[in-house]
Amino acid sequence: MVSLNTKIGSLELRNPVMTASGTFGNGTEYADFMDISRLGAIVVKATTLNPRQGNPYPRMAETPSGMLNAVGLQNKGVNWFVSHIYPEVRKIGCPIIVNVSGSSIEDYVEVASIVNTLDDIPAIELNISCPNVKEGGMAFGVNVQSAAQVVKAVRKAYNKMLIVKLSPNVTDITQIARAVEDAGADSVSLINTLLGMAIDAEKRRPMLSTVTGGLSGPAVKPVALRMVWQTARAVKIPVIGIGGICSATDAVEFLLAGASAVQIGTANFIDPSISGKIIDGIAQYLERHGFSSVQEIIGALETR
Repeated sequence: MVSLNTKIGSLELRNPVMTASGTFGNGTEYADFMDISRLGAIVVKATTLNPRQGNPYPRMAETPSGMLNAVGLQNKGVNWFVSHIYPEVRKIGCPIIVNVSGSSIEDYVEVASIVNTLDDIPAIELNISCPNVKEGGMAFGVNVQSAAQVVKAVRKAYNKMLIVKLSPNVTDITQIARAVEDAGADSVSLINTLLGMAIDAEKRRPMLSTVTGGLSGPAVKPVALRMVWQTARAVKIPVIGIGGICSATDAVEFLLAGASAVQIGTANFIDPSISGKIIDGIAQYLERHGFSSVQEIIGALETR
């Protein structure tokens, strides 16, 4: 038997496989397809201070080796989460992480403060990198000063595990990572989606109502791997790898690059049980190569 136990700061996970916000609902929706309590953690869909309707349809489009989305953080607001969703997800049996988003620093702080009162939510993922909203979102995550500012403000209001989700739509992601680390982040997760677009040539119109949207899936994996590797070498806090992970081999590559855990996103739409298969596949990889613990391969990439 091999050990899959890993840690994200003070957060202990039974294995390094998490699900990415916006791709796994609130977790309970996938209970018919797999034992969701097996997961290392579940990151629930984005939660904002007030209800959001999201962007107009169409807001999803398939692309070569990926997909574009412009959902726009549709949710019923943090008070709905507290009264209707929290009572259910707290029973799942694995750590539940709330993805927190906002249109202003004050919004982020207020949502984080409310989630801070929930005993069975051990962490939040601060979403400063969503490219699908007109205000807030990615605007905070592509500038060193604004990224540090929002993290510092939330840090004062939130005393549990603070994960900051980084945008790939920057020149140097390590600058942003170091800035949020200095501002009080306990961990960083990356990457969020890359800004892209798709066009219907016959109609001569964009395929998304918002024209541009967030690109995810296998197409972004090489970029995500590079950024995870760079970031893991630049910061002292744990890194969570995201981007095009569709198999155990993909997940192992992110661990070798320096990620302490990974998040499965777009692959959930293709195979709702994929996360469980990836957990098993990582264990099989460790056994096949003679490792006793997943810790032995984190950051073990040999570049010479």
